[in-house]
Amino acid sequence: MNESITVIPFTSLLLVFIPAAVVIGLLHTWSLEWKNTIYAVIRMLVQLLLIGYFLVYIFESNDAAITVGVLSVMVFAASWIALRTIQQKRRKFYQFALMAILIGGGLTLFLVTQFVLKLNPWFMPRYMIPLAGMIFASSMNGVSLAAERLQAEMDRNVEYIQARSIALRAALIPITNSLFAVGLVSLPGMMTGQILSGVSPLIAVRYQIMVMCMIFSAVGLSSALFLIMIKSQLSELTGKTLK
Repeated sequence: MNESITVIPFTSLLLVFIPAAVVIGLLHTWSLEWKNTIYAVIRMLVQLLLIGYFLVYIFESNDAAITVGVLSVMVFAASWIALRTIQQKRRKFYQFALMAILIGGGLTLFLVTQFVLKLNPWFMPRYMIPLAGMIFASSMNGVSLAAERLQAEMDRNVEYIQARSIALRAALIPITNSLFAVGLVSLPGMMTGQILSGVSPLIAVRYQIMVMCMIFSAVGLSSALFLIMIKSQLSELTGKTLK
């Protein structure tokens, strides 16, 4: 049976903003950061609309430089956003977040694209860019959670070794929960997208296994690398001498 994916009209797409508006209303009522949430939603909307048109051009290109350029923007942006939880020392620790995401996420991306999928050409944008987006975004979230939790533990006078372990465990909580829930509670994004586009569930499952493993690896490696590299400057983050 051949089924084409449903095209969502913009008028229908507006309906999904109704529950989002309810959540923003709750944030406002509870005196939380509702203005920042509105900014985030608007920014998401603008960025996705722009990238949608941009990707049409990128996917049709045959230039490795364009793909590398896009990946570079992803890494630099992800590294900056990851440190949103430690605003005061954001610039100081940017280099550590950048290296952690570049190494942890980059190695995972290289393994998946060049040895699992065996892309030809190696920079095939239609595969490389979406996979890089998933990997670097996951690494970003891991580093962000690790940085915030490490600072919290150090502020409680927990020794670095113990604080590092707690921070890494915290960074891995979302992806670990996803590993437990996948197939039982949720059908993740890539698998759902492939099934909706008509791909056999048996094939979609293989891709989702690859995605779950690569995200777990990227989060773990990037978070651990960040926690290790930041040790040399940690006294500046906490204002205390490491024990």
